Amino acid sequence: MTETIKHHLTDELLMAYSAGTLPEAFNLMVATHLSLCDECRAQAESYDAVGGSLLEDQADTHVMSDGAFEATLALIAENKAPETTKRPPCSVLPAPLQDYVGGGVEAIRWKSIGMGVRQAILPTSREASARLLLIPAGAAVPDHGHRGIELTMVLQGAFSDEVDHFARGDVEIADQDLEHTPVADVGEDCICFAVTDAPLRFTSLIPRLVQPFLRI
Repeated sequence: MTETIKHHLTDELLMAYSAGTLPEAFNLMVATHLSLCDECRAQAESYDAVGGSLLEDQADTHVMSDGAFEATLALIAENKAPETTKRPPCSVLPAPLQDYVGGGVEAIRWKSIGMGVRQAILPTSREASARLLLIPAGAAVPDHGHRGIELTMVLQGAFSDEVDHFARGDVEIADQDLEHTPVADVGEDCICFAVTDAPLRFTSLIPRLVQPFLRI
């Protein structure tokens, strides 16, 4: 059963995901959202189908060399399939994130970044950064703008800002034109997954001073 999701990924992001042109952090965001959203997953599968059709058309123009098929089978036989770790289901972290965290919420290594907010940076390539954020119920993230693109997906609880209200599965897409102050709903801590391709732009002095150390 799909989550009740109001805020989805754009077609541009889904097409780039299908084409394999996104940075690792953004790929992880898309995969995490698709694991909860039937609508975006169906759209992504349609782009995959189009890409597959194009590859088939190109393949028709190339002739395989003699013995290519047998050589491929031999390589497959030589390489064993990697062992996969079966993890218990987690009500907060979808499977793609569990693979990066190494388990459920209990496996997250939180670090304080001030005002009760905590983060855990996930290991991804240098083109973009990925992090989990825990915002205490009723607390706010410092007012900030963006030097690039920031995608924020709610995993637990909800938050509101100048744009709208975002609950589990919703993704907020922020760019250089948006300055906002996300505030977690009262009653439950908000856990979010966020990816950025450039540092944030804080308006207050203290967040700007600690920003290099927190890698935000």
